[in-house]
Amino acid sequence: PRPDLVAHVVEVSSASFPSGHAMVSAATYLTIGALLARVQERRSVKTYIHVTAVLITLMIGVSRVYLGVHWPTDVLAGWCLGAAWSILCVTIAGWFARRRGATLRA
Repeated sequence: PRPDLVAHVVEVSSASFPSGHAMVSAATYLTIGALLARVQERRSVKTYIHVTAVLITLMIGVSRVYLGVHWPTDVLAGWCLGAAWSILCVTIAGWFARRRGATLRA
């Protein structure tokens, strides 16, 4: 069940675990960030992209707890599933790039 600590504007009857917002944000932003960072040459730009992707993901997850629509464990599970999906996608993209003979910078 979802937390009932605060009054909600909209009643939702779907399951609270895992947080879909946290999962999709992790999968999307972490994957895009990792793929964009791979093609950058400057280390400072790579770092900026990675940090931005992580911060956006964290802010979305924290907002779910702050709004009282998810428990922290729901968000943590969503982040874990989304990050696992992101790692899988980036690994497959790297495999395809190596197979084609393209050079992806790490």
